[in-house]
Amino acid sequence: MIKIRRGTKSDAPIILNLIKELAHYENALDKVTVSLEDLEEDGFNKNPLFWTILAEIKSEVVGMAFYYIRYSTWDGKIFYLEDFVVSKSFRKLGIGTLLFEECVRVTKKINANGMAWQVLNWNQPAINFYKKYNAELKNDWTNGKLHKKQINKLII
Repeated sequence: MIKIRRGTKSDAPIILNLIKELAHYENALDKVTVSLEDLEEDGFNKNPLFWTILAEIKSEVVGMAFYYIRYSTWDGKIFYLEDFVVSKSFRKLGIGTLLFEECVRVTKKINANGMAWQVLNWNQPAINFYKKYNAELKNDWTNGKLHKKQINKLII
């Protein structure tokens, strides 16, 4: 029996573990700088910056969708799926489908004008998963980013 539910502050440690599990899969574990305290403060206060949908089996959290609402100048309100992960030993059980479809339901519920995410171009299992939903997968934009260390070095 797979249960899908909203994440709570008490789930922050397992949320961080799932973030790290995904980063490990993406060969970027050393890039994770968010702390447990960051997650607790930013996601579970009066004005949360993100929300989570968790999947659990027998009270064990085995998957997560991590999202926030972004505002597009072209499209308006967009449900942004920041991270989507199912623990390795629980893949191929339909958990990803349940989490993703709950994200679609939330997108409809909040009347967002769409749902967006990124997927690494080498992650063929994820690409195949999204194709099942007839998702539009584009590669015509280059992502830009400044990390905190880079920002702190800028003299502005």
